[in-house]
Amino acid sequence: MRRPGLGFVVVVAFVVTQCTSEIGFAADSEPKHAESQDVPRVFLLDGKHLQAVRQRIRDGDRSLAPAWAGLKRDAQRALKAGPFSVALKDATPPSGDKHDYMSQAPYFWPNPATTNGLPYIRRDGERNPEINKFPDHRVMDEMVDTVETLALAYYLDGNKGYASKAAELLRAWFLDPATRMSPHLQYAQAIPGMNTGRGIGLIETRGLTRVGDAIGLMAGSNALTEADQRGLQEWFDKFLSWMRESQNGRDEAAAKNNHGTYYDVQVASFALFLGRQDLAREVLQMAKQKRIAVQIEPDGRQPLELVRTKAWSYSIGNLQGLILLARLGENVGVDLWNFETADGRSIRKAFDYLASFAVGDDTWPHQQLGGFSPRALGPVVHRMAGKFPNDRYRALLVKFPDEDPESRAHLLRPGVAEKGPAVE
Repeated sequence: MRRPGLGFVVVVAFVVTQCTSEIGFAADSEPKHAESQDVPRVFLLDGKHLQAVRQRIRDGDRSLAPAWAGLKRDAQRALKAGPFSVALKDATPPSGDKHDYMSQAPYFWPNPATTNGLPYIRRDGERNPEINKFPDHRVMDEMVDTVETLALAYYLDGNKGYASKAAELLRAWFLDPATRMSPHLQYAQAIPGMNTGRGIGLIETRGLTRVGDAIGLMAGSNALTEADQRGLQEWFDKFLSWMRESQNGRDEAAAKNNHGTYYDVQVASFALFLGRQDLAREVLQMAKQKRIAVQIEPDGRQPLELVRTKAWSYSIGNLQGLILLARLGENVGVDLWNFETADGRSIRKAFDYLASFAVGDDTWPHQQLGGFSPRALGPVVHRMAGKFPNDRYRALLVKFPDEDPESRAHLLRPGVAEKGPAVE
C-alpha cells in the first residue's frame, strides 16, 4: 500500500497548484472533456499509445474488439464495487485508530518452541492464513484495481459514469474523514511478539503507483473537483514525506533486493504525480548503480532473489520492478533500458538469463515452492520484445502467445504495467 509523500506544508500549496493546472483542474479554466483531451498525463502507462488505442476503438478496429469488450464488462462490474476503506476492518491498530493501515507479515508463523507461540518465526514462501484477519492489503488492491478499470474505461469510452464512480472510491479511500486512510505505513507487516510494523511493509503499497495514472486518465471528466485534486495531492505528498523521513521508510530505501526496487518505483511515481521531476530524476538516475549494478550479476542472475524459496517468482517480480523504473525513467530522460555496467550488468541481461529457463534451454536450478511455471515470464517477454524488437525476442513471442483475447494487455501495450508474481 502506499504511504505519505513529501509534505512540507508551504511546498504543498505550490506543488498542488502546479499539478492541478497540468492535469486540467486549474481554478481559472474548465476541466477538459475526454473528447478534447490529448495524451493523458500518465507515468507507468504509455499515454501516446493509449491515445492511439482510443482512436482505433472509435474507428472500429476489430483487432481490439475482444479486449475492449472485456474491459467494458469489467467496468460495468466495477460500478457496483466498494465501498473500500481501511476504517471498516474489525482489527484495531496499536494506535487505536482504524484509519491507520495495518497488516501482518505473511511468512511468519507461531513458534512451536514456546507456549504462547511468540515470537513468531519465519517460513519463507509459506503464507500464514492468519494474515486474512487484517484485510487492508487486499482491500487496497481491490480499490486500486477498480479505480484503474473505471478510469481506463472512461478515457477510452468517454462515459462519465465510470469516472464518477472512480472519483467516489478515491474520495472514500483518501479524503473522506470517516473512511480515509492515514498517509503512512507504520503498522504494516507486523510480526507478533517482535514488532508492530516494519519497513518491509512498504512493498504492499506498490499498487498505489497506479492511482496517479488513473487520475490522469480521468482528467477530462469533471468527476474530481479542484478540492478533490488538491486533497489527493496533499495525501500523496504526506505519504511520500513519510516514506523518505520515517525509520520504516529509510529501512526500505536501504533494502538491496526487490523491496528497494519497489521503494524506488513508488518514490519516483509519486514524485512525478506531484510534479517533482527533479526528485524522480534523482531516484531513477541513482537506480543505475543502486539497483541494477547491485542486484544483477554479469551473467544475469539476481542473487538476492535466488536465495528465496520462490526464486523464480521473485526473480521475475524484481525484474518487473526494474522494468517499471525504466518506464518511469522515460518521463525524465533517464535511460535504464539500455544502461549497462562495464562488466555487463543490465535489465536485458537479467531477462536473457530468465528466458533461457522459460524456453527450456536450461533446467531451473533454484528452489521454487509451488512448482516452476515458464508462463510466469510471459508478460515480461511481451514487454521486452516490444521495447527491443530484435529477431531473438520476436522468436520468444511465438513461444509465449497471448492466450486471452479479452485481456486488457492488448489495449495497454506498450508501456503496460502488468502484474507479475507476488513479492512480499
